[in-house]
Amino acid sequence: MAASLVLLAGAAPAWAQDADTEESAKSPITISGSATLASDYRFRGVSQTDKEMAIQGGLTVTHDSGFYVGAWGSNLSGWGTFGGANMELDLIAGFKTGIGDATLDTGLVWYMYPGGADDTDFAELYAKLSGTTGPLTLTGGVAYAPKQYALANVSSAPNSRGQKDDNLYLFGDGAVAVANTPFTLKAHVGYSDGNPGLGPNGTSVSPTGSYWDWLLGIDTTWRNLTLGVAYVDTDISGAAAARLQPNFSKGQDGVGSIADGAVLLTLTASF
Repeated sequence: MAASLVLLAGAAPAWAQDADTEESAKSPITISGSATLASDYRFRGVSQTDKEMAIQGGLTVTHDSGFYVGAWGSNLSGWGTFGGANMELDLIAGFKTGIGDATLDTGLVWYMYPGGADDTDFAELYAKLSGTTGPLTLTGGVAYAPKQYALANVSSAPNSRGQKDDNLYLFGDGAVAVANTPFTLKAHVGYSDGNPGLGPNGTSVSPTGSYWDWLLGIDTTWRNLTLGVAYVDTDISGAAAARLQPNFSKGQDGVGSIADGAVLLTLTASF
């Protein structure tokens, strides 16, 4: 017994040393990502893929300090092909920190449309505050695109490069985990306020000037896979959409709207 205690006492520092070595070897950098197959790419309620399927992916590099950088991309078609691009690429830089029981996330997104015409890219600042209590998670946020040429209404005066406009987006999200199941109920509501016209080469993040968008859905997760089903819609009226036809319609033939209600299916793999 005494010999065992001596051996145990001698071994304890070795265990502590191994733990310290393992901790010191831990990298301060975390890399995460995801790939999604979606039945439609809806940006703030408006289809960016002509109500067709989208393949999307993102990658984020996070430092222990809270700073992070990332990139996210999706294919485009129809209305979303600002300047003729077939792809949207978002470059992201931000900072996340805890405030009491909540988390503050702030940063900048640079929206790019590779392969399209000039004067379509734009920048947007964002800030959101999230908190969790029991199974419920709530998030409130704001996204603001400062005045810039890509968002200005130059459709009637394409050579007037002095024009600039901005855009404001307010949003709220909620998610509640259903006890003892792999399901999570989710909801979203957003309000856009910006230029009611089209920027150079059709760029617009608030196509009718101001409108509401919302989403109600459910997710289920198995390992690193998440299957989502949701209903998405806006309050953009037929009359408001008609001002932007034929671009603002499936097939760009002037029939119907790409901002009306639809069921959205997504399958996401996270790593």
